[in-house]
Amino acid sequence: MKKSRLLTWMLALVLVAGLLTPFAAASSGSAILDSMDANAKAAILVDANTSEILYEKNAHEKMYPASITKVMTCLLTLEAVDAGKLTLEQTVTAGSSIHTGIGSGASTADIKEGEQVRVIDLLYAALLPSANEACNVMAAAVSGDVETFVTLMNQRAAELGMADTHFANTHGYHDDNHYTTAYDIFLMCQEAMKHDTFREIVSTKSYEMPATNLHEEPRTVYNTNGLISTWNVIGYLYSYATGIKTGSTPEAGLCLAAAATREDRDLISVVMGCEREEGATGSAGRTDFIETTRLFDWGFQNFSTQTILDSTKRDIPEVEVTLGKGTNYVTLEPQGEITALLPNDVSPEDFEFNCTLNAKSVEAPVEKGAVMGTITASFNGKEYGSLPLIASIGVEVDTLMYNLDRIQKFFSQLWVKILLVVILVVILVLIVRGVFFRGRRGGGRRRYYSGGRYTGGRRRRR
Repeated sequence: MKKSRLLTWMLALVLVAGLLTPFAAASSGSAILDSMDANAKAAILVDANTSEILYEKNAHEKMYPASITKVMTCLLTLEAVDAGKLTLEQTVTAGSSIHTGIGSGASTADIKEGEQVRVIDLLYAALLPSANEACNVMAAAVSGDVETFVTLMNQRAAELGMADTHFANTHGYHDDNHYTTAYDIFLMCQEAMKHDTFREIVSTKSYEMPATNLHEEPRTVYNTNGLISTWNVIGYLYSYATGIKTGSTPEAGLCLAAAATREDRDLISVVMGCEREEGATGSAGRTDFIETTRLFDWGFQNFSTQTILDSTKRDIPEVEVTLGKGTNYVTLEPQGEITALLPNDVSPEDFEFNCTLNAKSVEAPVEKGAVMGTITASFNGKEYGSLPLIASIGVEVDTLMYNLDRIQKFFSQLWVKILLVVILVVILVLIVRGVFFRGRRGGGRRRYYSGGRYTGGRRRRR
């Protein structure tokens, strides 16, 4: 009885272990990658120049972007400037739609209806102190009205590949139908950072907006990004930071899209849904800044660009060559190279290389550089690219072998074989027929001579 109960418990443990195994975290193949877990609901760290993702967590999960939305509004405004629809020094008048979609307590630069403001000042107001009303003024200047501009925002998002994004307003004030993902925000910020004016604005600590018709004195606006400025919070300055935009609402949590440059490396980080550390007060406990800095340091310190595959790669299958002069095979080599930003504990030797040949055997002549297959590099189930496999040498055709092969192939054709059989049959028939008719010509009546007397033939009459 006791043995039976023990066996039952052991079987149950085995079953439970089997059920839990699929949910165990799979190893990335790198201790560096496995060591990072951002304290955020969603996060991503990407090399801005190559778009290589160094780290991601729920990067395609829909989240609320809050004021990071303003990046798209400013991007479209700058694109309108590039297209000649507006100029940075152009003055526009804030219309009646200035407060569209904005509730109480929203961030502002105190731009009033009827105020005349330059486009460049609206960009600074939207990106530094995160002025919601500035976004609506830019929207009306670009598209004529806010609703049309929001449609343009969604069109541009689709063009950028932001497949999981939908904008409902120009500024990010909470709306249940206004959402995006960490990955989509990266795509948006990557595009915006291509504009010199945008990069200059988001890396600025403070900016003085000149006096207007409704403000007699200039206004100084400050960057809310704690990696750039100490105006909003202190203790988070990051010497390599170059932008980009903060965002927070009760529904979105603390969000930050940031950029940093160190030596020749440009990284973009996005953290979403962060929460302040429990019990923190004042400037303390801002996990959006803490985790962003940690991601940047981790990315800069633990990754390097490595050549995964190039023409020096060996152990590539050879291709048999028939009718070749001096050789019966040709060696292959990759054409070009594959490089990637890899964790420092991963090397090209850790990669798997899969070769696919167009054919196992080819007929001479073979030109040097002829494409004869492909080779794919992968690590831990992720493909890093493919290169053509080309012939490393040329192979001339052997004329004698070629001619003999053509003769052999000619006679191996079915119709030739049939023709030969027919000819052989005809020859055999002719031989048999010749023999038969020769026998008949020599087989008529015979005459005999006996002694001196003739016999045979017709009898003589008496």
